[in-house]
Amino acid sequence: MKSLKVIHKIGLVVFTIGFFTFLSLFFIGQYQLDKNNLKEVVGEQSFPTVNKFAEDIYERKYTSQFAFVSDFKSVLNQTNKEIKSEYEIESSIAGEIAKANNGKTFEQTAIEKVLGEPSNEIKGWQIKQLKDYTGWMEGREYESTDELRAQLEKVISDVNNSIISQKGFSKDNINSKAFTIAKQSEVGPVAQNTWLWLFLAIGIPIIGAIMYLLPKLKTEHAGIKNDGIFHSALKNRGWIGILLGTFLISFYVFLYWFPEYMTSWIVMVDPLSKMLSGNPASQWFMYGFLYTLAILVMGIRMIIKYRHSPYQMIRTVSVMFFQLAFAFVIPEILVRLNQPYMDLKNMWPLDYTFFFDYRLNEMIEAGTIGLFMLGWGIALFAIGVPLFTYLYGKRWYCSWVCGCGGLAETLGDPYRQLSDKSLGAWKIERWLIHGVLVFAVVMTAAVLYTFFTGSSDLLGINTYNIRATYGFGIGAVFSGVVGTGFYPFMGNRVWCRFGCPLAAYLGLVQRFKSRFRITTNGGQCISCGNCSTYCEMGIDVRWYAQRGQNIIRSSCVGCGVCSSVCPRGVLNLENRDEDGRFNQPSLIGNDSFGVQS
Repeated sequence: MKSLKVIHKIGLVVFTIGFFTFLSLFFIGQYQLDKNNLKEVVGEQSFPTVNKFAEDIYERKYTSQFAFVSDFKSVLNQTNKEIKSEYEIESSIAGEIAKANNGKTFEQTAIEKVLGEPSNEIKGWQIKQLKDYTGWMEGREYESTDELRAQLEKVISDVNNSIISQKGFSKDNINSKAFTIAKQSEVGPVAQNTWLWLFLAIGIPIIGAIMYLLPKLKTEHAGIKNDGIFHSALKNRGWIGILLGTFLISFYVFLYWFPEYMTSWIVMVDPLSKMLSGNPASQWFMYGFLYTLAILVMGIRMIIKYRHSPYQMIRTVSVMFFQLAFAFVIPEILVRLNQPYMDLKNMWPLDYTFFFDYRLNEMIEAGTIGLFMLGWGIALFAIGVPLFTYLYGKRWYCSWVCGCGGLAETLGDPYRQLSDKSLGAWKIERWLIHGVLVFAVVMTAAVLYTFFTGSSDLLGINTYNIRATYGFGIGAVFSGVVGTGFYPFMGNRVWCRFGCPLAAYLGLVQRFKSRFRITTNGGQCISCGNCSTYCEMGIDVRWYAQRGQNIIRSSCVGCGVCSSVCPRGVLNLENRDEDGRFNQPSLIGNDSFGVQS
């Protein structure tokens, strides 16, 4: 027993060393700009101008990705200024074109009268843009030359504002190219020996974690023991928990908006990406790899901890399998086979991009397999959700299949007791999660409207702005930064409880038309509170148990932990006929207590 405790402690040390090695990769990158890489990234047309401003940094070796990215972005911004100065049309041209028109009627022939024949590429572009932007004005009469001149000045302003998007580098384009060039310019120790650093930064922490976890099979009893969990610096918003939460939040911020600063981590997993899909790693491959590893390693912890419960063990193996196979390996293999990338277990509205035009076109153009994917995705949410939720409750997906739920149940398990059980939190939850579902439906309707009509204007609102707002606010900030980053602060199911539109959809079916319920035996309840404490969805389970009332809350994901931690067997997860599902309290106090629903 003593030797096992030593292995346990050594494992913690090994994991800590590996984790800090992983963090160190953020600071040991080295970068050197290569002219051929730059030419490939910015394109043949823009390269001569970009190259002129990049001459000073070709020979410089950077030891900070922040300095390298800053200088590269500065080069593109200088390029933008030069391009704009070359292509910009002087506002005085508006007056000349207005005077060149016969009378007060606008004719596009006046544009060439003033600007002349297109003698070069720039002049040709200017003439074409003016004609494109004034097509609607052809033959239109104006009250005065001054009115026509004012309209032409506005047209010229619009043309000048479009120069960067057409000929230069927009802000999004600069960020995208900064990531690509930073990854290609990585020349540090990680790029020189990716397999070694993959072992040091990923393999070592895994070995340490396994060494830390396995001795618990002999040194600790199965189940939750309430052994100082509310005094833990890691598990109860202590300083370690705050540091971990800060790291997770920072990781997601960089992942979504500043991946150009994470290139060492991404370069490290390049060999794995090329083995699976044949392509270099992106930030999303790196994220998927780390996400899957977290579920697998922490899944082992979950199995060891709840080894007294066959339900918990099988459920954990299920989420581990679906994450590894369906969410990570199979999509990468599909890409290698030149098929659309698709997580076959993910579905709308959680997969909010499913009906985006590029996804639909990609599936349609892929032929038989693509059409199968389209049909599968539609059938999954239109038929699978109501059918399986009726039979098994939302647990069939949220606790057995879903990747978000899988991470919450494994990596997030140490924080399940932090979920807010208050009535106020429950009220916020109901409004927020169903509000996100409505937002997802409206956004999808707008996207499909644009796909079928070709118009991006719906009731005066740009449909692309709607989906961009949803992607930023819900797809990135809520589900990523808050949904995972807030594990150490608000519990492990923040996203599932307050934001997931699919959970809302599943919950509506479960609440009103399902065979699933958690039955309670109030006569056996000793009010220990374990069930409520460890309910990750913020349900006051004890409230129901004391009254012998079935739990049919729409938020319940059927994880079964409340049953697993109950010392008296009061709670049971059941699938039975719907009759009697909405039961009333079976103990005294029927008239004294309100019935939660």
